[in-house]
Amino acid sequence: MSNPPAFIADAGLLVRPSGVPQAFDSPRDRALYRRVPHRPGVELYRAEIVDHAFAPHAHDAFGIGAVEWGVERFRYRGSDHLAGPGSLVLMDDDELHTGRADTDQGWRYRMVYVDAPLLADLCGQPVQRFAQPAVDDPALGLRVTTALDGLWACADQPLAFDSLLATLASELVQRHGRGRAAEAPTAGLAPPVLARVRDYLEAHLHQTLRLEDLAREAGLSPFHFLRRFRQSTGHTPQVFLQARRGARAKALLAQGEAPAEVAASVGLVDQSHLNRLLRRLYGITPGAYQRQLGRVPLRS
Repeated sequence: MSNPPAFIADAGLLVRPSGVPQAFDSPRDRALYRRVPHRPGVELYRAEIVDHAFAPHAHDAFGIGAVEWGVERFRYRGSDHLAGPGSLVLMDDDELHTGRADTDQGWRYRMVYVDAPLLADLCGQPVQRFAQPAVDDPALGLRVTTALDGLWACADQPLAFDSLLATLASELVQRHGRGRAAEAPTAGLAPPVLARVRDYLEAHLHQTLRLEDLAREAGLSPFHFLRRFRQSTGHTPQVFLQARRGARAKALLAQGEAPAEVAASVGLVDQSHLNRLLRRLYGITPGAYQRQLGRVPLRS
């Protein structure tokens, strides 16, 4: 591991909790933190640790994470725990714990730290604690790792980030939370309210949308709205938004609009983003679609 992995190659970053160093002594140890401007109370973290042993420290937030490879040994609530490849790591807020590698190659892992009030809002119920700090569940661990990578990638896309974070937090709390009162099933949105939200989405495809924008149309708090939207449609608002962007883009391409301008008109970053979206939704690129229809862009 002489070269750092790509996802932490530029980490000169500083781990802030008490007991954690501002810089590692070993070049084989790397860590990267990221805050999310639109969503206070969330911090993302990814690291690869080989030589360093973390002194007892705590986070003022609940931690949800997964080990990609290697094995971590840590002490938590008076007991030693091992977290191997695919293991979930679930930390309660303000709980002291240590951390070190249990194998020569170290371990790579990702975490998201969520303040307690926000976690309760995400899940629709207070969260007292997780049942255990390490859970050996490789299939779920892989999905959590993928979700954490997704959060990192869309941290500047408010609706995508919030939709993914709420889905991740709700599933992990439902599976592994403890001390929770039974939660009544979430009711969906009334049809007129859902129609109003969908109309708003359709009218603002070209903009950066926030969960707060949609919740305002429904007259609900943001994460309460998200749960009820998902109950009504089976999907998050972000999934619906991307589907509508794809459909609108396809219609504009069929009219002969240039792909770069279509991308901008439906709120995508650039033409490559449009390419990825249409390939994922329809299995075709914008150029290939227009060629099949015999459409030459009106503007180049």
